[in-house]
Amino acid sequence: MQALLKLFQFLRPHWRFAVMAPVLMLCEVVLDLMQPRLIQRIIDYGVARSDTQVVLGTASLMLCFMALAGLSGLGCGYFAVRAAYGLGGDLRVALFRKVQSLSFGNLDKLETGALITRLSSDVNKIQEMVMMMMRGMVRMPLLMLGSLVMAAVISPRLGLIFIIILPALTIALIMIIRKTFPLYRQVQEGLDGVNTVMQENLAGVRVVKAFARTEYESARFAFANNILVQRMTDAVRMSSRTTPVMMLTLNIGVVAALWLGAGQVQNSGMLVGELVAFINYLGQAVITLMMFSTLTIQISTAQASAKRVLELLESEPMIPSPGQKMQLPSRPLGKVVFDNVSFNYSQANPDLVLKNISFEAEPGQTVAILGATGSGKSTLMQLIPRFYDVCQGRVTLDGVDVRKIPEEELRRHVGIALQESILFSTTIKNNIRLGEPDASFEKISTAAENAQADEFIRNLPDGYEALVGQRGVNLSGGQKQRLAIARALLLQPSVLILDDSTSAVDVRTEGLIQKALERNSFQQTRFIVAQRISSVLNADKILVLDNGEIIAQGTHFELLDACEVYREIYDSQTENGVLTYSGN
Repeated sequence: MQALLKLFQFLRPHWRFAVMAPVLMLCEVVLDLMQPRLIQRIIDYGVARSDTQVVLGTASLMLCFMALAGLSGLGCGYFAVRAAYGLGGDLRVALFRKVQSLSFGNLDKLETGALITRLSSDVNKIQEMVMMMMRGMVRMPLLMLGSLVMAAVISPRLGLIFIIILPALTIALIMIIRKTFPLYRQVQEGLDGVNTVMQENLAGVRVVKAFARTEYESARFAFANNILVQRMTDAVRMSSRTTPVMMLTLNIGVVAALWLGAGQVQNSGMLVGELVAFINYLGQAVITLMMFSTLTIQISTAQASAKRVLELLESEPMIPSPGQKMQLPSRPLGKVVFDNVSFNYSQANPDLVLKNISFEAEPGQTVAILGATGSGKSTLMQLIPRFYDVCQGRVTLDGVDVRKIPEEELRRHVGIALQESILFSTTIKNNIRLGEPDASFEKISTAAENAQADEFIRNLPDGYEALVGQRGVNLSGGQKQRLAIARALLLQPSVLILDDSTSAVDVRTEGLIQKALERNSFQQTRFIVAQRISSVLNADKILVLDNGEIIAQGTHFELLDACEVYREIYDSQTENGVLTYSGN
């Protein structure tokens, strides 16, 4: 319950609704407890004495009580829904913000499917539980206590039935619930698996169809779905035992009450209406326990969800915020230094991805990084905007360790176009101005012109107002890459990183992009990660990476003479000194 109690802090903004719901439920319970006594009055003083006035008067009172109880129940339901769904909405916002605040290292460990489950299914279970608790946690104890008291007032001897039945029933329920709780946690884990497979396949449906793997992926989804179905079946089968146990207990209690009550009616002067009222109170008590068992199972599933939600909420970014924040100038010069940098992704895997990296990029220089796939090129670039922290050494911007610069400020001066061009389902204009929402149209179009995207954008039916499909489905790979470059250029950053971001662009367009960058009126240090020689020929400095180490650095002509690996890459992409490589 600790996890659930911690999440109740999200009820504070909705405390008025959270208070009104139990108050109205209290009114409903009091009115419900009066019904058996009114039935007793009709039987003993109306029917037994053939007094129509008593029957009609008491029946009218019962109808009034029922109407008031119904209104109270409706009001309770309304306020409970407002409070519970308010909690759920605030919790989803908090979880989404937490995900946004986490470091790349945190997100590497959390599967997308699991995150979706936590923000949707887990939160839904918690808000449903809160809604039931606002009704049930007031109704059940009061109705149970009230039924016991009213039954004892009617007949203390028959009240012994409660003492025998209720403890036995409680023990049976506890045994069922203890077995049910872990099953519902497994259900949520199974739902994670289904969501993960589904998310991967919906995102990569074109790849699946292109390689004719529909049957394989369908079988993979069916396997994950069957696991979920089996776990849900086991959980429901276990929890469904509650109702038969309850009904059996209720029927035994009713039979015992009728057997013993008949003797009291004959020998002790107990009235028939009192016996009927007693049986009604017995039924209310057992039904209350049935409601309690349902709520307990709901709490069990919500507790499993709450632990998963709280685990995410309490996650701390693996990249800590700097203690003493260093402020950069309004526009840094852009000098980047790697000082004996080594890096690995996790302590669980101590193998270094980068080893003893040292180099300098002077303001305004273009530095190219070349190497085989898996040599650490992209990882190297991700250390500059501090997507990850170095394990050894340091990375500095204008002499300041990037670990001492607030993330938001650092990334405002570092523009990056990633390997995968991620676009959002909004207009082209909004995708380009993502980092500067208030950017003028002139600035947007200038960034698009420099990225060689303006022409194809204007040829679209709606131009810059054209909507981008989900994940850029209605654009080609080269068009998406150019929009991603325009988005990075819009910021006019001091440091620009193009991480293999022109791989889908033809050589001519790539050349035009590079010329546009050279014509910039502001000084900018550029890093270009590339697979093809044509992208790096004019760089001021070329770094050649192999197995996480810099094996050579220099200009194109220096490396042709001094680095065999570079010369092999060059020869593989040229024929008689003429470049033939046109893309990945």
